[in-house]
Amino acid sequence: MSHAQLQHALDQAVADGGPGAIAELETGGAKVWSGTAGVADLTTGHARRADEHFRIGSFTKAFVGTVVLGLAAEGGPGLDDPVARWLPGVVEEHLGGDSARITIRQLLNHTSGLPDAYPGRQPPAPEEPGKRFIYSKVNYNLAGLIVERATGVPLAEQIERRVARPLGLTGTYLPGTDNTLREPHARHYSKADELGRPADVHDVTGADLSWAGAAGGMVSTIADLRRFLGELLRGRLLAPEQQREMFTTVPTDGADWVPDTAYGLGVYCQRLPCGVTLWGGGGYIQGSVTYAMGDRDGGRILVGNLNGDWNDFLATFTALYQACFCR
Repeated sequence: MSHAQLQHALDQAVADGGPGAIAELETGGAKVWSGTAGVADLTTGHARRADEHFRIGSFTKAFVGTVVLGLAAEGGPGLDDPVARWLPGVVEEHLGGDSARITIRQLLNHTSGLPDAYPGRQPPAPEEPGKRFIYSKVNYNLAGLIVERATGVPLAEQIERRVARPLGLTGTYLPGTDNTLREPHARHYSKADELGRPADVHDVTGADLSWAGAAGGMVSTIADLRRFLGELLRGRLLAPEQQREMFTTVPTDGADWVPDTAYGLGVYCQRLPCGVTLWGGGGYIQGSVTYAMGDRDGGRILVGNLNGDWNDFLATFTALYQACFCR
């Protein structure tokens, strides 16, 4: 592996038109390399920096999965509990599904049959639970509600209490309705409006993304994500039974999702073109794209972020991870 290759992948993301990129690599439990390219602010031209806060999108699911599994280990909601036990009538009223036939496990591995939904798009009819993988933010927003119903404590507080505080993740949090990004932070830029339609490049740093919630609403830093994923992969956050459950996957073939993947309970594995399989997750949300992946034992962790959402980000991160993990 060449650090110059990693830096080149970041530089290429900016050369392809993105505002800025950052990445950090850990090997053997110690940070060995970090790199930046481009700018955090298109107006001032300030460069990106390694300690910035940014929105992590769907990598939020790894935190939520960790919380749910931790509660299960303590005798809280079980993976095979029907959703109806904890949220009676919610699925039926809002989504038209049958919550008595959907389990918490199926929410976490996206086999509930519930379709995706986001602002401007109403979900179509649900499918048969357990039939196939359908990536849906609805699943994790329901899981977040179950956490709150079972504990009587906001999900943000559970994440802080069970993950962020024990690991010293001082830059990691689920914002409330104020939707703030702590300083320092990169500006977030998008080429899509709030309904996903094409638009000119515009600043979405202050956009109301509270709808993403447990499915994609968290904020973090490169260093915090690196530490969280490392501890998760090394088995230091969950009891052995829950660790096995988290990393037991279902196929994603035919779901029009990230290619060459299989999904666990908040995390997924992805096979690189060179044949190496990595574990972790990614997050796309308006104005920010994040990837955090490592080998299965947590011996090597690489985390990256783009503060623009219009690059071919799969190509960008594939190049970055190929440079790091493929010989």
